[in-house]
Amino acid sequence: MKLLNRVLLLALIVLLGWIWLERANLWAFPDIISAYTAKEYCSCRYVMNNDAEYCRGYVKQWLPTSEFSDDSASKTITVSGMGRSNRAQWLGERQGCRLNPQVNR
Repeated sequence: MKLLNRVLLLALIVLLGWIWLERANLWAFPDIISAYTAKEYCSCRYVMNNDAEYCRGYVKQWLPTSEFSDDSASKTITVSGMGRSNRAQWLGERQGCRLNPQVNR
């Protein structure tokens, strides 16, 4: 039993060390969900001119988003997920879509 406790303690120490080394990447992860979805949907919809239903399927992820809006008048996509929000807007044929992170984090 003592050997098992030592192995588990060592595994815990290794896990905590890995978390410490990857803390910046782990902290950024929640932002990736909404940023990816907003930017890729904007590109799919307004750069490639695909229909909305196709683009929703194209950007669907395993981790769900909590809020999604497509303002076709201004060609702006706003997506929230995992407590973070991001917005992408179509700028024109030559510029494509640009990601504009939200302030309300």
